[in-house]
Order: sequence, then C-alpha cells, then structure tokens
Amino acid sequence: MALPLLKYAPTTQNSRVAPLRVGSDEDPKAISLDKAINREDQNFVIESAYRQIFFHAFKVDRDRTLECQLRDGQITVRDFIRSLCLSDTFTRSFYNLNSNYKVARHLVEKLLGRPVFGKGEEIAWSAVLMTRGVKGMVDDILDSEEYLNAFGYDTVPYHRNRVVGSRTVGETPFNLTSPRYDAYYRSILGFPQIVYTGTAKAFPARAQKRRGGYPEDYLDWARSMPAMRGVGGASGSTSGDYLAKVPYRSIGR
Repeated sequence: MALPLLKYAPTTQNSRVAPLRVGSDEDPKAISLDKAINREDQNFVIESAYRQIFFHAFKVDRDRTLECQLRDGQITVRDFIRSLCLSDTFTRSFYNLNSNYKVARHLVEKLLGRPVFGKGEEIAWSAVLMTRGVKGMVDDILDSEEYLNAFGYDTVPYHRNRVVGSRTVGETPFNLTSPRYDAYYRSILGFPQIVYTGTAKAFPARAQKRRGGYPEDYLDWARSMPAMRGVGGASGSTSGDYLAKVPYRSIGR
C-alpha cells in the first residue's frame, strides 16, 4: 500500500524569505537546453546533468540513446534527469549502497536544489521510497510544483545557493556536505583515499647535498678500508647473543 507524503514544515524562516543577492560568484548558474544554439552547448547541458546526478559520469555510465533523444528534441531535460535517476548506474552505485534516508536526502538535494527541511522531510520522502520505490519518489519530485517553478522542463537542476541577511556566505555545496557513500560503505571500500595526480617536485642538486654530520656520508670511505680480521677473538662474532648480555633488573632487587 502506497503511503501519502507526510506533512513537514521548514525548520527555519529563511526558507520562506527570498534570497538577498548582490551579483557575485555565488549566484547559481542556470544551464538550460533552450539556450543551447549548437552541439557544443548541448554537450555542456548533458555533462551538467550527469554531474548533477552522478557526481561524475564515466564512459561506461553514459547513455548514448538518451543523449541523442535529448539533442533531437524527443525528450526534455526533465525526462533526461528522470532516466538518469532510474538508471542501472544510479541503482547499482548509489541506491544499493546507502540507506533510504540517505537516498531520500540525496534526491531532494539533487533534484530540488536545496537541503531537506530537517528530519521531518527526510522521513516523509523515505516513506515514499519504501512503499513506491525510487521511481515513485522521482516522479513525485519532478511533477511537483516546486520543481516546475524552479527549473521547468529544460533547465538542469542546480544548487539554489541561498544568501540571506542572517548569513555572511551562502550554503556549502551538497557534494561536500553529503558524501556519495555512508560511513559504513566508505570503510568497506577503503575511503577516503588520497590520490595525488600532480607532478612530483624536483629538488635542486644543492639541496640534496648534506653538510656533514651524517654517517652515510662516510659509508663509501669505510667500505674502502682494509678488513681487520681476527681482532677481538670470538667476542667479536656477529652471531653472539647481545640481548643475553644486557643487564636485567627486576622489581625489588
């Protein structure tokens, strides 16, 4: 039995206030297909849609059929977004590796471009996800009045960064506040991993030259000295048990 969407309310009055902006780099960048005038612009719209849903789309994750349909005008950007959320890639690499609460929070952030209104909205959408699956939740969000008013049919959803009078800066992007995997699966997959993709810094020759005081500097000289055999007798054997000669002191002695 499908449950209706539970009632929830914003956790702060800032959600009801129109954003206060003075042109800056924090302004949201709307990417719309109806403004694409050539193939390069269309590719930019498609790449933005992949980044919005998948964080990053590898070659194997791309759906060339959907891309062609979008370029030819057979489907809208909203239909393209719906197909990405219902794709095998999303199910395999995100839905199967997170809880219903995390998936519900992720879909709200990615499709509506805002954080959830507290735990209440998170629970409400997770109930829809539990009873009707990902398709039911995605359809409800994409058909909602909030989505259509914010993005319509041809605009890629984006982070609607809010700057209001009570804040000095905007909101942190969702890819930083909501990691792709929960802590449980991050530990299984071995995350976080530090991968350095830059070039190694080359030190000048003068920095590699030591200025004395290092035994390694005299290693070649020591090896060139003639071997001194028989000095010290059996006590100089390297096979001796040195640990047995270490003084031992116990408590009370």
